[in-house]
Amino acid sequence: MTIKIGILDQSIVFPGQTPGEALGNTVKLARLAETLGYERFWVSEHHDSSQFAGSSPEVLIAHLLAHTNSIKIGSGGVMLQHYSPYKVAENFNLLASLAPGRIDLGIGRAPGGLPRSTKALQPAEDTRKLEEKLNELEQFLLGPAKDEHPLAGLKATPLPERPAEIYILGTSVSSAEIAAERGLPYVFALFINNDPEAAREAFHTYRTKYNTARKSEPRTILALSVIAADTEVEAANIAGDLKSVRVTLASGKTINVGSVEQAEEFARQAGESYTAEVRDADITKGTKETVRKRILELKAQYGVSEFIFTTVVSDYEKRVRSFTLLKEALEELAV
Repeated sequence: MTIKIGILDQSIVFPGQTPGEALGNTVKLARLAETLGYERFWVSEHHDSSQFAGSSPEVLIAHLLAHTNSIKIGSGGVMLQHYSPYKVAENFNLLASLAPGRIDLGIGRAPGGLPRSTKALQPAEDTRKLEEKLNELEQFLLGPAKDEHPLAGLKATPLPERPAEIYILGTSVSSAEIAAERGLPYVFALFINNDPEAAREAFHTYRTKYNTARKSEPRTILALSVIAADTEVEAANIAGDLKSVRVTLASGKTINVGSVEQAEEFARQAGESYTAEVRDADITKGTKETVRKRILELKAQYGVSEFIFTTVVSDYEKRVRSFTLLKEALEELAV
C-alpha cells in the first residue's frame, strides 16, 4: 500500500527565534521534504501575527521553487475572500509558468488573522461571496474571461501550459459543498477542527454531492498534526499540553484559535460577545509504529486518499527527525 503524503509548514516563530529564522527553517524543511520523497510542500497564510512569519504564500512559494527542483509547492491556503481573483490568478499563472506541473493553489475560507487584519485586507466595496470569487478565479486560471463576464476577453497572463491545481481547504460541511460542486479536491483540516463527527460529515457530503461533470474522481485529503519521535515519552514531552479553542461569536460566526487569549482578542476586535470551547489539541504522536497505526485508522475511518502533515515541534532538528520517521513509517507499508 502506498499513501501520498505532504507537509504543511506554518513558518511558526517559536520563542527565541526571529521571523527570518523561522522562514529559513521553512526553506530547509522544503528541501528535506523533497529529499525524503514527500509529494508536496505547502505554506500557510497568517496576518498581523508575531507567531507566524508567512503572510504572503505567493512570495514564499516563489522562493521555495528556487531552492527545490521537483517537489510540488503550494499554498495551504490563499484566503481568497481578501483578494481580487484576477490578481491571485496572475500570481499563480506566473508561478505555474516558472515551474510547470509543480504548483498547487489551496484556497482557504478562514480569515488567516483577527478582524483587524481582515478589515485591512478586504476592500469595503467588494461584497462578493467566496463562491463567486472562486468561479472567477477558475476562469482566469484557464483562459480569458467569458462573454458573460463584465470584462470579457481579459486574460491573467502569462497563461501557463499547466495551470496551478486548485484544492479547497476547510473544516466544515460548507467547504466540502464548495469543493464537491466544482469537482475539486477537498482537504479537511483535522488539526484545526478536531471534531471527528464534523470531519465524517464533511467527507460524506463531499462524496455525495461531488460533481462528476469534469470526469474526475473525488480526491479527499486529511490534514493533521503529527509528532513522531524515537520513544513515546519523547513525543509526549514535545507535544506538551496544547489546546484548541473554538470561538462562537454572538452573530453565529465560528472560528478556531490556539488559546483563550486569542479567543478574547478575536471577540474584542469583532466587537461581539462570545463563547469559547476549549479542547485538547488533536496531535498524532508517538513512535513511528504508533503514528503509522493511527494514520491507517484515520485512512479507514474517513476513506481519504492522501495526508498533509503539519507539526508544532519547536526544535528544528527534532522536526527533521519527526518528518524522517514519519516517511519511514509509511514507506514500510509498501515493502
